[in-house]
Amino acid sequence: MAIATSTNKISIQIAGENALIIYFSEQTSCDVLVQVQQAERLVRQHMRQDIIDVVPSYASLLVMFNILTTDHHKVRNRLRDLLKDIENTVGNTEQPNNLLHSSIIELPVYYSTESGPELSIIANVNNLTIEQVIEIHQQQEYRVYAIGFAPGFAYLGEVDERISAPRLITPRMKVPKGAVAIADKQTAVYPSASPGGWNIIGLCPINMFDINAIPPMSVKVGDKVKFKAIDKNEYLALGGTLAALTWNASV
Repeated sequence: MAIATSTNKISIQIAGENALIIYFSEQTSCDVLVQVQQAERLVRQHMRQDIIDVVPSYASLLVMFNILTTDHHKVRNRLRDLLKDIENTVGNTEQPNNLLHSSIIELPVYYSTESGPELSIIANVNNLTIEQVIEIHQQQEYRVYAIGFAPGFAYLGEVDERISAPRLITPRMKVPKGAVAIADKQTAVYPSASPGGWNIIGLCPINMFDINAIPPMSVKVGDKVKFKAIDKNEYLALGGTLAALTWNASV
């Protein structure tokens, strides 16, 4: 299971009985994300008959294939051929980040101590006012580096170090849908109610995942997200809810 094939700094490794994973780098960057997206497009275009799914992430691409039509050896050899067509964008200043096929999505957020229990904590720990934390969070454009944990949960980076915050020591058993949160140098919007240990700083009324919509997710890997502060009335008018909010760490 440790067999690996390399193309320059790219490696292909077995990830299960019907899957291979392509590693592009040990570190995440926009240049690496360009390579991930290039590889995803090539795989979807040239291997569609044998591929079940392709899952991009920070610096890797998971390729799941149909074991009834192909095997690890054939898929690995095909991937190795396709990867030769990927331009070496890492460290190449002539290849701009706009090679990423991405959109900019603006998400409204009701920032407040009512909707974000860790907002004041992050402010106090970093010697900032609550208003400064809000301003810093919405100044940044965040790249969608991966989608996981739950359908529609997009990992966004990077958070300004002035408002970076470690995960909660005791995760909540239930985080409300739409919670906007920070963990270390990442931020995210919880697409549904679920357990979670991120620092909640506000609520977003936008539905991040709808299985009946096309596409079902509001964002995709490579997109950019920008947050915009709204007040409580705007939040409620956009469909947000404050019903039964409980902010105890274990509730």
